[in-house]
Amino acid sequence: MTGWDLATVFFVYGLAFFAMGLAVWLEGGRASDPRLRRALRPLALFGLIHGGHEWIEMFQQLGRLPGQLTAGAAWEATRIGVIVGSFLLLATSGAYLLAVTEPLRRRALWVPLGLTLVWGVGSIAIVAYPGSGATPWAMLDVWARYVVGVPGALLAAIGLVIQQREFRRAGLHRFGRDSLWAAVAFFWYGAVGQVFVRASALPPSDWLNQDLFFAWFGFPIQLLRAGCAMLVAVFVIRFLRAFEVEAQGRMLALQAARLEEAQHRDALRRELLQRVVGAQEAERQRVARELHDATGQSLTALGLGLHSISPLLGRNLVLARDRLGRLEALVNTTLDELRQVIADLRPPQLDDLGLPAALRWLAQTQRMRATLLVRVSIVGRERGLEPATRIALFRIAQEALTNAVKHGQASTVDLKLDYAPDAVILRVVDDGQGFVVRLSEERDRPAWGLLGMQERAALLGGQCAINSAPGSGATVEVRIPDAAQEAAS
Repeated sequence: MTGWDLATVFFVYGLAFFAMGLAVWLEGGRASDPRLRRALRPLALFGLIHGGHEWIEMFQQLGRLPGQLTAGAAWEATRIGVIVGSFLLLATSGAYLLAVTEPLRRRALWVPLGLTLVWGVGSIAIVAYPGSGATPWAMLDVWARYVVGVPGALLAAIGLVIQQREFRRAGLHRFGRDSLWAAVAFFWYGAVGQVFVRASALPPSDWLNQDLFFAWFGFPIQLLRAGCAMLVAVFVIRFLRAFEVEAQGRMLALQAARLEEAQHRDALRRELLQRVVGAQEAERQRVARELHDATGQSLTALGLGLHSISPLLGRNLVLARDRLGRLEALVNTTLDELRQVIADLRPPQLDDLGLPAALRWLAQTQRMRATLLVRVSIVGRERGLEPATRIALFRIAQEALTNAVKHGQASTVDLKLDYAPDAVILRVVDDGQGFVVRLSEERDRPAWGLLGMQERAALLGGQCAINSAPGSGATVEVRIPDAAQEAAS
């Protein structure tokens, strides 16, 4: 081949590796596997640097290197340093691909360090004893390809075979085939392309060299190297598309998980709404029953008593006065019962006196009904809250106290209301028997009281955290942003 033909081969050879290195550099960071991501960095640098080496050889063929005639030794030293560095990067990439376990990953850098040591010792020996007056540059080039180029290419080939198995295990069979073909191309590049080297005094290059290859096959070894480089570039760039497919798969999985979670939350909300409607109906039935059984009967008795007094007014004033006294007491009792029904529906303290007063009334009511000691503490300066916030915090406290009595069998509860600068925090701590929070959140057995508290807080942009353990009581902490304070600030 003429000089121009060989220069074209070097140009294509270098372009293939440079394109591969650039593609790997741009896309390699998207790999989800840390081992593969770590291996692709030196592979990208190998492609970029080795492509530069082939372009140096191209300009050497054309005689276009600056100062090539006067500084030829400097250019040769530079070229050999570049090719050794690129092969060491290729060996590093292969070592990382082979490091499938953490101990192997920690030892992966021993491979390029060992190759560097062998190449360095051999190069010193070659420079010190060039042998038979031959120029050392050819021997140094041969030595670099023998002890760094061949092992580096073979390590990369074996590593890509292992990566092919990883692709197949992940269900990416097409990209596994691309990785396998890249491994085959690297094998030929190392086992043949770096064995038939330029002729030198270093055995076996004194007979097994590129001249023998040309005599056998009729084309230069550089053409085989360029063909292997193009195959490596094509198949490496093709399996880089696996990262895009992998990212799309992760995105679809995330979307499916979010959709499933949204459907689950919608189902919970629908069921919670049904529970709320059922609770409203049950509350109406309770109110109707209490009005019928207590207040209604008292009013009936009051009416009958008043009817019986009329005949006594003209005959027996003493008896009439006695019955009026008993009817007055009955009226007072009926008013107390009616006030209790109204307070259970919505305590007037919540609207008239504020949330702290309503919580103290709730604590006193629980103490009388269930002999539960509730200690109420208010932290910070009391301020006006939005009606929705007051109602939500009161109902959450009411539900927490009910749970402490009904399920936790608690005897003491600490109820703390904290007026923070930008939020209102309610904390309810009981000394009951506790429970496993994870079990209460399972889908097949949701705890509707706990879900109701969390929903009330979430609707106001707040958070409700529930912590408990068997034998350790339970803690309910609610934090609701104060919209008025945020607007003022």
